[in-house]
Order: sequence, then structure tokens, then C-alpha cells
Amino acid sequence: MSARLLWTLGLLVAIAALRALVGALMRRSTGDGPLHEHTAHRRFVVQQVASLFVLLALLGGLTRIWFSDPGRLATVVGLATAGIAVALQRVITAFAAYLIILRSRIFAIGDRITIGGVRGDVVAMGLMQTTVMEMGEPPSAQSGDPKVWVNARQYTGRLIRVTNDKIFDTPVYNYTREFPWMWEELSIPVKYDADYGRAEEILLAAAHRHTDDLVTEARPNFEALRSRYLVSEQVSLEPHVYLRMTDNWIELSLRFIAPLHGVRSLMNAIHRDVLRDFAEAKLEVASSTYDIVGLPPIRVRVESPPR
Repeated sequence: MSARLLWTLGLLVAIAALRALVGALMRRSTGDGPLHEHTAHRRFVVQQVASLFVLLALLGGLTRIWFSDPGRLATVVGLATAGIAVALQRVITAFAAYLIILRSRIFAIGDRITIGGVRGDVVAMGLMQTTVMEMGEPPSAQSGDPKVWVNARQYTGRLIRVTNDKIFDTPVYNYTREFPWMWEELSIPVKYDADYGRAEEILLAAAHRHTDDLVTEARPNFEALRSRYLVSEQVSLEPHVYLRMTDNWIELSLRFIAPLHGVRSLMNAIHRDVLRDFAEAKLEVASSTYDIVGLPPIRVRVESPPR
């Protein structure tokens, strides 16, 4: 018994030393500065392979030390498996989800995802949990808890850990994996008596000014997406303006392609150009107002105070 304990202690020390060595080699190869996408992906692959290797080595070593009789080993493994399956159901499910994430490439380090109600970029992955750097959402897209105070797709600063088994319970939205672009919309209301044709020209000019290079960059990604999935031929990457009539104004909706990162800066640039060009063209953005078209007669009676 004492010899087995010593062998077990030696195995644990060897595995801890191996993990420390792998970590030191990764830090030496990548440096201490901020990680770039390629470096982060390489570190992620090495970490996952090392974690799985350590787990298998630990299980194999303990089995070899403590169970020399195959028949006894089969009995113990059967009983242990039944007990573990009941007691650690969530843990086993999370680990199984981790293997499915790796095998099916549901997401990886650096991907922008929504999982379990959490939106953000995947910054770390483990056997049981995934760490996400949370991002905000525009007010029109915000839903559920917890609420966020950043009204755009930018980091809030919170790191959130989500158990891997969430892939079995909720949909996983991956904004990066297949097509790392999004279509954005900018809606501008104009009055019915305004020159909405000129307003449409201004919107298209601003969009082309800031997205033509993005369209060229996104086109190969879109063609790759169409070669893999059935995508309608009506989809266009070029900016387009759609018109809708309402009770109060004409709504012009500008639709354009945008990258996953830097959407707020792009929207800010387009908004500023549109405001400037609207002012030069003497166009006004419509708003809800009330016109008082008439008033009933008003009589004022002044009574002298009693003496």
C-alpha cells in the first residue's frame, strides 16, 4: 500500500511538472504581450491537447498503479461509472459538450458568440467552462438578463464563465465561424414634403464612402458561404436604401455590410456624414409633433374684491 501511495505521489508530481513545463514553453513562444488572433488560436490548441493528454495520463497511471487485476478493474470501473454518472451528471455533460465543441467546431477562441444569454468574444475554453468577454447591444436588440449598460457591440469589461453544457439547452449564435460580417441598418425618418430622393442619395453616398472596401473584402467570404450552404441569389453586399411609408413620415432604411469589430465606429462615421450632408441640402429629420389648429374662445372675468 505504501509503495502504491509513493507511486501515486510521484505520478502527480510528474504531471504537475509537465503542465508547468508546457505552460512555460507557451509563454516563452508567445511572449507576455497581448495575444494576436493566430497566436491565441495556437495557444488554445496546445492547451487543449495538453489538458486531454494530462487527463488520460493521470487516469491511465492511477489505473496501472492501483488495479493490477483486469477482472477486478472491470468490476470497479463498472460500479464507479454508475455512481459517477448519477453524482456528477452535470460535470459529465459539460465535459461531453466540450468534446462536441472541439469535434464539431461550434466555436473556438476569438469567435464572437451568444450562448446561454451571454454575448461576447470567446477568450478561454476549459474542460467544463467557456469564458466570454461580454459585449453590449443596441437598445433595440437588448433582451433578457443581465442588462448591459453599453448600447453598442463593444466590451462591457465583464468576463463571464458559461458551462459547456449550455450547447444542449440553448442555441449557439456564432457570428464569426462561417461569415464574419453582419448587415447593419440605419433608419432615418423624413417629412412627406421633403426631397426624399435627395435624402436617399445622401444615405447611399455615405454608405459607399465607408463600405466599398469592406464589400470587396467580404465578397470572397460570401462566395465561400454560398458554396457550402443554400443562400438566396437575392442577397446583395452592396448598400441599399428601402423606403417605407408611415402615418407621420417617410422612413428610409439604409442596409449595408459591416465587420464584426468596429461597427460603432463605422456607424458613427456614417451618421456624421449624413448629418452634414442633410444640413447642406436643408433636409430635416422628421419627429413626432402636434399642431394646434384652433382654440375655442376664451373669456376672462375679473371681479373686484369686496369692500
